[in-house]
Amino acid sequence: MLTEIQVAQAALKALEDKKAANIKILKTTDVTVLADYFIICTATSGTHVKSLSEEVERVLTELGEEPRRREGKRSDSWVLLDYACVIVHIFTKDAREFYNLEKLWADAKEVLPSSL
Repeated sequence: MLTEIQVAQAALKALEDKKAANIKILKTTDVTVLADYFIICTATSGTHVKSLSEEVERVLTELGEEPRRREGKRSDSWVLLDYACVIVHIFTKDAREFYNLEKLWADAKEVLPSSL
């Protein structure tokens, strides 16, 4: 079983390897019981959303972590992967602007990828 930091690091690397844009990591421990970290990123297209989500799932499954929930798999504008301690949000640019999770979770501390 991986720690929340290891899950976040593996998801981050998978997203970076597949060229996710504008990756933000929010430490949500003090603001919600939903997860310790939210990872939010932008995909360039619906196909890219799918590619990013499949890569995160592939990498974490190889490490023994399965998502508790997947949302938006039929959508071409967003996907949510819930790993209990880490929730990965993948959006197209328009969907990210619409949902604006960074504003919704403004009380969460942003974490630099290099400090994970």
